[in-house]
Amino acid sequence: MSATSPASFFDQLFDRVGQLLQPPPWLVEELQRRLVLTLNHVLQQEPEAQARLKRQSGRMVEARWRVFTVRLQATPAGLLDLGSPNQVPDLLLTVTEDSPFALATGAVRGEKPAIRIEGDVQLAAEVQWLVDHVRWDIEEDLARVFGDAPAHAIGQVLRRMGEAVRRFAGGAQASGPDNGTVPPAGPGQAGG
Repeated sequence: MSATSPASFFDQLFDRVGQLLQPPPWLVEELQRRLVLTLNHVLQQEPEAQARLKRQSGRMVEARWRVFTVRLQATPAGLLDLGSPNQVPDLLLTVTEDSPFALATGAVRGEKPAIRIEGDVQLAAEVQWLVDHVRWDIEEDLARVFGDAPAHAIGQVLRRMGEAVRRFAGGAQASGPDNGTVPPAGPGQAGG
C-alpha cells in the first residue's frame, strides 16, 4: 500500500475534477468579466496605477496557469478590459507551479509564485510595479457598506484568520519534504 501525501491527493483530485468538469465558455467569460470589474475597482483607488496603465493603452497581457487563460488589455482610461482571443499578446505570463496545493500554501504565506515571462520587457516592468504596489483595502470597501466600526471589526477578524492560516501553512510546509523548486525572484528581479 503506497502512502499518498495530502498535497498530492488534492493535486490528483483537482486534475480529475478538472478533466470531468469543463465549464462552458459563457461561464468562463462571465467569471473573467467579474475579475476585470474587481481589478478595475482596485485600480480606480490608485491614480498612479491608472497613469501607468494609460501609457500601456492597447497593450495586452495573457496570464496562464494549467488550462486556465485570461487576456487583459489596458484601456485609454488606465483600466483593464478583456483582450481579444484573436490578438497576439504583448506579454505572456505563465505560472510554472502546477500544484494547486503548493500555490495555495505559498499564497497563504505571502509568497509570489514562480512565473515564466515572455514578451515586452517594459510592459513586464509595469505589471511588476502593479503587483508590488497596488493593494485592495477591503476594510475601506466594507466601511462604505457597514460603517467604520463594523468594517474595522470585520477587518480584524479577517486578519486574525489570515494569520492563523499562515501559521498553519507554515507548519505544514516546515514538516513536509523539500520539493526541490527554485524560489521566485524577489521584487525588481526578472521572474517575480
